[in-house]
Amino acid sequence: MKISNIGSNQTEVQQAGGVAVLYSYETPVAAFVPGRGAVCTEQKFSRTTSRHVTQAVARWGCDNNTRSTVSREEFAKLIA
Repeated sequence: MKISNIGSNQTEVQQAGGVAVLYSYETPVAAFVPGRGAVCTEQKFSRTTSRHVTQAVARWGCDNNTRSTVSREEFAKLIA
C-alpha cells in the first residue's frame, strides 16, 4: 500500500492489485479499478470534493463522462 498526499484535503491510496482510492476530506469518494476504470459513489458531495474527483479521474487517464457511479455499499466492496 502506498499513500500519497495529492493536494489540500486530497489523499490517494494505492492498494494491492492496482486499485487506487481517492480520499477527499478523509472520505473515500472515487477509485480506479483495473479492468473497470474510474468508479465514483452516487452520493453527492461538496463542490470541492466534486472537483477532487474530476481531477483524479483525469489523472487516472479516464473520461468523466464514462466513469461509473455505484451505491455507497457497492463502492465499499470495491475498495475493501
